[in-house]
Amino acid sequence: MHQGQQEVVETAAGPARLTWHPAAAPRLVLALGHGAGGGVEARDLVALAAALPAHGVSVALVEQPWRVAGKKLAPAPKTLDTGWRGLWPALAAPGLPVVAGGRSAGARVACRTAAELGARAVLALSFPLHPPGRPEKSRAEELLGAGVPVLVVQGGNDPFGRPAEFPAGGHRLVEVPGADHGFAVPKRGALTQDEALRTITGAAREWTASLG
Repeated sequence: MHQGQQEVVETAAGPARLTWHPAAAPRLVLALGHGAGGGVEARDLVALAAALPAHGVSVALVEQPWRVAGKKLAPAPKTLDTGWRGLWPALAAPGLPVVAGGRSAGARVACRTAAELGARAVLALSFPLHPPGRPEKSRAEELLGAGVPVLVVQGGNDPFGRPAEFPAGGHRLVEVPGADHGFAVPKRGALTQDEALRTITGAAREWTASLG
């Protein structure tokens, strides 16, 4: 398997696509799904795929069937879960523990399915704790119900849930100061964009190392 190798996987929700960024001596596979408003070109997913293989983590960027089909709108959560389940055998094929992960809607999918699929842990990037301006519409139970170790990496200015809004529970939370839902930071903020991305990749590197 080489850098950027793509693999199309048939699922009950349609064909999905994996883009592999393999480690030379892998000990884990990290599967990263995208959000409902974008694809695997998101800055945080690209940064993780570039940084983690040097630390023994093979990264698979996961494109859900609706994105592969060129559709503009994500389907219902149930359909997203169906696509993710269909991909899991390909993610597990290398015979390594698989960490489920993703950003925004992809983080929700990873949390909802982690226990049933046997994920080693969950990496939740920009977890959408609630719709913007609607804190009463909490999705905390998805996060708290993952059933495996969870690392949340959250922008300090994320309208879908700022770090202080997150409930206490069986997860670790790393804040990216000043960052929004896409981990963009203000030009005169506490961190430069490069520093913000290094915060994300550094947290993921240390956390995956702790998983064994």
